[in-house]
Amino acid sequence: MRIYYFLFVLFLSFNACCFAQDSLVIQIQQIEESIETPNIPERTINVLDYGVKADDAKNDKPGFDEAIAALVKAGGGILKVPKGSYLLKGPIHLKSKINLHLEAGAVLNFNDTPSDYPLVATSWEGTFIYNYSPLIYAYQAEDLAITGSGKINGNGDGIWATFKTQEEADKLSSRKMNHQQTSVTSRRFGNGHFLRPQLVQFFDSKRILIEDVRFENSPFWCVHLLRSNNITIDGISYDSQNKNNDGIDLEYASNVVIKNVVFNNSDDNVAIKAGRDTEGRANAATPSERIVVRDCKFKGLHAIVIGSEMSAGVRDVYVYDNEAWGYLKRGVYFKTNSDRGGYIRNINISNNTFKRVEDAIFMTANYHGEGSGKHISKISKILLKNLYFDQAENFGIVLEGYPNQPISDIRLENIQITKARNALTLRDTEGVQFKNIQIGEAAGTPSSVK
Repeated sequence: MRIYYFLFVLFLSFNACCFAQDSLVIQIQQIEESIETPNIPERTINVLDYGVKADDAKNDKPGFDEAIAALVKAGGGILKVPKGSYLLKGPIHLKSKINLHLEAGAVLNFNDTPSDYPLVATSWEGTFIYNYSPLIYAYQAEDLAITGSGKINGNGDGIWATFKTQEEADKLSSRKMNHQQTSVTSRRFGNGHFLRPQLVQFFDSKRILIEDVRFENSPFWCVHLLRSNNITIDGISYDSQNKNNDGIDLEYASNVVIKNVVFNNSDDNVAIKAGRDTEGRANAATPSERIVVRDCKFKGLHAIVIGSEMSAGVRDVYVYDNEAWGYLKRGVYFKTNSDRGGYIRNINISNNTFKRVEDAIFMTANYHGEGSGKHISKISKILLKNLYFDQAENFGIVLEGYPNQPISDIRLENIQITKARNALTLRDTEGVQFKNIQIGEAAGTPSSVK
């Protein structure tokens, strides 16, 4: 009788495991299948027909603006950009139902004269402001695409790079405006200020495709999807090594798939955010959610990051079947503090392989020790499974909650870190489960006294 009971329990356990795995696959499929792609007419116009020279000498921005206006008037279509180097003294503002298609050998070179970038509604590190226009920008648009195998060069290593050491006063001013709930229309930066623009930003937009293009030398964040939804990012690549050159920033974003991306940028590869502090909490109806990251190659500062600006909440994120192709400071990094509020929950990070890192897995609700203690974030329901790290030069696994709000319901399974200076640190946690964890050399048969 006992053997039948044992087999019955084993059968239930096996089926529960399979059911959980099948359920996860179904959830991911449902997200990807639900993402709406852009509906853009096949109508095509050539930017060279609008006075554009592609000689990297004449300002081609007026021709691009005219071509976009013609497409808008016609009801949308494809703006073909043939091989050549295009100098743009100012931003490209995309409109609904337009595909900016960069053919092989096409390079968009944006200048770095700040006065050429007018004030637009945007966001800077989690706070809505008016600032220099992102170099490619769309606002309240739908059915948008940037495609093709050309390059977008932000020339961020010149004048824009000098802003980094001058930004502190403006950064603190924007955060004060956030906390004091200053009218957004009064939060005006731009000329005379030092908050750098993003390379690409789509704001309050939907049905977006960014495919195959290469992004280089961004002034600030590379690709920022802000309060937008139904987003597909596929096959793009990077070489962007300036300060704060995040690869992809999702903020108040939903229904997103990021796949087949080759990262090589100097900050976060994928950063999932949801607004900062007072303003972020006021936008809790638009968390970042239903996000899939798969089949990517990581290289940069951090591979997968949630936070630190995440006050509206981040949930239902699936990161799987990715690998590092170079050094990363951290592999998995969740960061928030006690001014943020919000939550990070229902996160699944599985089947990812990393090379050498400084810290393998680091989750903290006390980022930089900052915060008033009044708005503590809740981090819970996290699964990390089948993760491999060649080496962690510093920390293997760090889980750090807050004294009166522990990190909870965390499961780590099949984690291998071949070497780490500090294997494991748990502080203010509860409900942490470990299964098949190896940090350092695998244990063998214990020695015996002879």
